[in-house]
Amino acid sequence: MAAPRPPPARLSGVMVPAPIQDLEALRALTALFKEQRNRETAPRTIFQRVLDILKKSSHAVELACRDPSQAEHLASSLQLITECFRCLRNACIECPVNQNSIRNLDTIGVAVDLIFLFRELRVEQESLLTAFRCGLQFLGNIASRNEDSQSIVWVHAFPELFLSCLNHPDKKIVAYSSMILFTSLNSERMKDLEENLNIAIDVIEAHQKQPESEWPFLIITDHFLKSPELVKAMYAKMSSQERVTLLDLIIAKLVGDEPLTKDDIPVFLSHAELIASTFVDRCEMLPKLTSEQHADGEEALATIRLLDVLCEMTANTDLLSYLQVFPGLLERVIDLLRLIHVAGNDSASIFSSSGCIRAEGDISSVGEGFKSHLIRLIGNLCYKNKDNQDKVSELDGIPLILDSCRMDDSNPFLTQWVVYAIRNLTEDNSQNQDLIAKMEEQGLADASLLKKMGFEVEKRGDKLILKPTSDPPPL
Repeated sequence: MAAPRPPPARLSGVMVPAPIQDLEALRALTALFKEQRNRETAPRTIFQRVLDILKKSSHAVELACRDPSQAEHLASSLQLITECFRCLRNACIECPVNQNSIRNLDTIGVAVDLIFLFRELRVEQESLLTAFRCGLQFLGNIASRNEDSQSIVWVHAFPELFLSCLNHPDKKIVAYSSMILFTSLNSERMKDLEENLNIAIDVIEAHQKQPESEWPFLIITDHFLKSPELVKAMYAKMSSQERVTLLDLIIAKLVGDEPLTKDDIPVFLSHAELIASTFVDRCEMLPKLTSEQHADGEEALATIRLLDVLCEMTANTDLLSYLQVFPGLLERVIDLLRLIHVAGNDSASIFSSSGCIRAEGDISSVGEGFKSHLIRLIGNLCYKNKDNQDKVSELDGIPLILDSCRMDDSNPFLTQWVVYAIRNLTEDNSQNQDLIAKMEEQGLADASLLKKMGFEVEKRGDKLILKPTSDPPPL
């Protein structure tokens, strides 16, 4: 006597075929879950049936991994696996009860094991990629807003799944694995990343290759940049190109529409320490890196990008006071400005108006705007800070800054930043004002140039007074 067939299951008033054992039945179930607007729950038995199909179909994948000649017979199994994952993926959307039912069947472990098998298969089949992608989407959906599921996903997936998927040649697999990582990360799991830096660096590389993909971007901005310890460890291990990518994202955070919060400030003070100390260390090497004989465009660009970050950090009042007293920073900036000022007359240097470096097939002026940014940083560091104003004067920085005020195609807005710096250097500082006035009298500072900068020298008795003109140039 034949065994009785299991009764049909019911999902929101719709009869679900039983047993669920063929592709058409799976597709019907997937469509039902997709149509649910209120994300109503389904009986656990439905998910058990889907899991049984998934396990049965996975045997064919295991066989193909052991015997590559069997890979050509995978089509029907891959179709079933894909539809199982689609069904489970749809069932998890905005439905914690379904997420919990599926998780409690150990479906997550089965799914992760299958994904590892997909990675081992050395075949190029679109059906395999589709199953791979759907499996990752399922893991992302079951972990979404569900801490218990996130914990199980992390136990099964970390670190192997991320190491094998974040650098995959398929863009969608990179994006979906990034979604899983973003969804599962929390403060405790960030510590795991510090011990597996290759995963963190793979995320940076993924963003570098796919800047339009939101998940790697969100991992970096919402998780990585909130962990100074991770950023410091990553920076020490990254390539110059990866460092530039990370620094660009720090700049994006600093200049974004949303200002840094009170919680962000302590974190970014730690970032400021890393950026400033690295810049001070690299300053002495920069001229060598950019010389014709030792041209290293990527390493030079990484050092130059540190300067860009410092300019944006010193534009933030909460970070400015820390950087104004950072040991050696102002001195290094002035020394570098002097070196760059001299190098500007050397056609072999990237800091001349004609200097350039070929990077990845494109010609780009790595030093573009560099002198402007050095002067901008000096101006920021001297803002309402007399110690720094006096230090610049002691280091003969004022004549250097004034002499930099000339036309330079590679340094847009140079004059405006010189004006800004001179104003910050002379504000409530009579000694610096007197110095510039005497320079003008001795012919060391061009009166017409000072006027263009918004200043004029007036003689009052035996004294020379530097004062702003009635119509200072706009910054």
